[in-house]
Amino acid sequence: MLKQNKLSKAIKMGLMSCAISTVGLSSVMAQESSAPDNAASDNVEKVIITGSRGAPRSIADSAVPVDVFSEDDLVAVPFTDTNDILKTLVPSYSLGRQPISDGGSFIRPASLRGMPTDKTLVLINSKRRHRSALVQIGGSGTQGADIATIPSSALKGVEVLRDGAAAQYGSDAIAGVINFQLKDNSEGGSLSVDMGQYYEGDGEQFTVTGNIGFALGDKGFFSLSGEISDTSSTNRGEQYCESWACVDVNSADFLTGLDTSLSGYSEEAFIAGLADANLGGEDVVQPWGQPNNSATRLFFNSGYEFSDTMKLYAFGNYSASEGDGSFYYRYPGNGTIEDIRLENGSLYSPLEKFPGGFTPRFTGEITDFSLVSGLEGEFANEMKYDFSARYGSNKIEYTLENTINPSMGPDSPTKFHPGDLINEELQLSADFTQFFDMGFSTEVVLAFGLTYMEESYELVEGDPDSYNVGAYSSPDPHGFCNDDGSASTDGLAVISVGSTLDCTDSDDAVYTAVGVGSNGFPGYSDIYSETYDRDMAGIYVDLSTDVTDALFLQGALRYEDYSDFGSELVGKVAFKYSLTDDVNLRGSVGTGFRAPTPGQQGTTNVSTRLPDGLPVATGLFPALSSVGQALGADALKPETSLNYSLGMAGSFDALSLTVDFYRIELEDRFYAVSTIDVSTDPDSGDAYDKYLALVAADVDGANTIGGVNYFQNAFDTVTNGMDIVATYTMDDTVLTGSLNYNSTEIDSDASLYLNSEDEYDLENALPKWRGVLSAKHSFDMLSVLIRANFYGTYENAINSSATVVQEYDAGVMFDLELNYQINDGLSLAAGARNIFDTYPEKDGVNGSSDDCCGAVYWSGNNVDWQGGYYYARLNYIF
Repeated sequence: MLKQNKLSKAIKMGLMSCAISTVGLSSVMAQESSAPDNAASDNVEKVIITGSRGAPRSIADSAVPVDVFSEDDLVAVPFTDTNDILKTLVPSYSLGRQPISDGGSFIRPASLRGMPTDKTLVLINSKRRHRSALVQIGGSGTQGADIATIPSSALKGVEVLRDGAAAQYGSDAIAGVINFQLKDNSEGGSLSVDMGQYYEGDGEQFTVTGNIGFALGDKGFFSLSGEISDTSSTNRGEQYCESWACVDVNSADFLTGLDTSLSGYSEEAFIAGLADANLGGEDVVQPWGQPNNSATRLFFNSGYEFSDTMKLYAFGNYSASEGDGSFYYRYPGNGTIEDIRLENGSLYSPLEKFPGGFTPRFTGEITDFSLVSGLEGEFANEMKYDFSARYGSNKIEYTLENTINPSMGPDSPTKFHPGDLINEELQLSADFTQFFDMGFSTEVVLAFGLTYMEESYELVEGDPDSYNVGAYSSPDPHGFCNDDGSASTDGLAVISVGSTLDCTDSDDAVYTAVGVGSNGFPGYSDIYSETYDRDMAGIYVDLSTDVTDALFLQGALRYEDYSDFGSELVGKVAFKYSLTDDVNLRGSVGTGFRAPTPGQQGTTNVSTRLPDGLPVATGLFPALSSVGQALGADALKPETSLNYSLGMAGSFDALSLTVDFYRIELEDRFYAVSTIDVSTDPDSGDAYDKYLALVAADVDGANTIGGVNYFQNAFDTVTNGMDIVATYTMDDTVLTGSLNYNSTEIDSDASLYLNSEDEYDLENALPKWRGVLSAKHSFDMLSVLIRANFYGTYENAINSSATVVQEYDAGVMFDLELNYQINDGLSLAAGARNIFDTYPEKDGVNGSSDDCCGAVYWSGNNVDWQGGYYYARLNYIF
């Protein structure tokens, strides 16, 4: 039977191709969570849907590696965020924590096989999941699906195809495919209550999640799942005390670097105001850790069989979440908190609003909606069909408070709505499968289909104050001084009534120019508020069969045509050969592509970045915008890939083992160029030329921007890796081990786009080795789960020339959980993640560090730096 599809928003012409087959022989990550009395169930043959066409194939018969995780596997992981569950179960899946990264603080970037999020295709019930509205503003600039919107209680299972599959599923499936299978129960359900906190006493989390099934007549079901969660922030930083500014009252360097001569400044008022500098309620002016977050999520799955040959299905979701975090602290004299001359000649400083300086607080409200529906069945000639449509929308509404628009002076509000981001997708599809007897060991499966998709990305204009170009964005806005340094008539007038104006002093506040827009995240003006859209039509064909009892072959071709990038043809061949009844050899070769999204083509942003460990206002502009063109950007084009895999899977009594090697050659890789310096100083050479380019492109506040960048197809990379998965089952104990090696190297001259630091970090910042070893043993009603998470060594370049590098040691973090089965339906679990409270090394080497401003640990570290976390969970199944 074919797979379920997705529904849509309006009726349009076109048809979709959703999924093909890459059938995969793969070993499974063991069901470490299976109940002890069901330990034998680990030996039950599992079937996979992802990558297969026609009749689903067993894991042992698939031609590429697919990890299959049951509902029990998912429940046993001590996380509620589906992202974290995958990180725990799949060693080649990594997840970052970005405390200060605009929307990246709320939607975390993930990686499969060293590839960014947008190179892994996400499916639900085998149908493409829409992207989030967030485009990560640095590095790979990813825009992928927000997996956190999928509550774990809605999942019957997850399949992770660890192989390039663009020929089967289309753009994005370069690293692999993750297929979430929704529960389809027509009765019963579950309820789980989870609560815990970090050893540090912060980061409290409370989650209630559940599922209930209903029958629709005798032949239908409606399964509803929901989740409510509330997570508090953490802080693993210290009080802000740097060489250029120190506000730690316990430090001998207190007040170093601050301009204490500003009007309205007094040490007493400043110290008193420090407590209010950050609205996050922390003891430091700038916390480092996870943000506050709360969410309500709903998912439904339904189906109804009209007959043995026709079924209607529908599924979808609604999710509303809100997160808030801090930006960089603004101290007196940092370029934002400066004296300016008002129209009456008096002095004004933002210290009148924020006596202790301020830390902007950033809030993102994310609304996610999807609806998918389709009709599947079988024609009279036994050809199977699946007609479907889907619509998906993700919207982020930003709020910025505890900040100012400096250029508005005293008239500035302290709370802004800088704008919204909206990503929408509409897709229609038709998929067909036919079986033919051609004399082979099994029938030939012919799968083919058509697809049509429209997608759009909209930047919604913010409130006018969030982007307003106030009078104080330019020196001497009231014309108090003449070019020769003498006072004008207006200047003499304010001097006559007591103003301290001194036009002969170049340091006088009359010459101060301050930033434009809500500080920390200027709003989207009407100039940048625009909708970027495109459409795509595609067709695919897939053939597979068991040529002999030992040899399975598969081939697939896919053609897609984009309104903005032209067409691409990709293909793939895969095989499985049985060496013995228990050992199979498998492999594949395929090409792939990923077309830059409308969001990646259109996103713009001005925010504070750390190009050399120092905060700088940095602007990101679209490559084809007037700014991007003035800076020398080229038009974007699709990334293309060539994927190879070769492996084996075998069963040896109680041991199952898979070993897979892979290579991903990625050309024209999409990346943000390293920050380009901008300066208003005519003697700064190229940096001044960039400033003039911004002015020529009519960029508001160009004189307050210190750096710029844009996305480009910047270089080629080669990724080589290996996955090993082993499961050993004995009586009441299940042992599972999985190990991933992944190494990425730049395979072209990237110096035109990246500085030495960014090149070095791309190749070395992720641990090349990652492993998970778990053991579960049961004693009647009590089961014990121990999990070891291993990370290999990795390195981080600290300066732009990569002459200073910090090396991080390998490490292991242990999890422990005890689960007591109170009765058939009720169980109580308690345990701890990172039970020994292990942290990576602190940031810094030889007096240099990659972070600043109170950070203790490297904020971009993919190895968790939050410390130990303990929890309790009550599960009820009915």
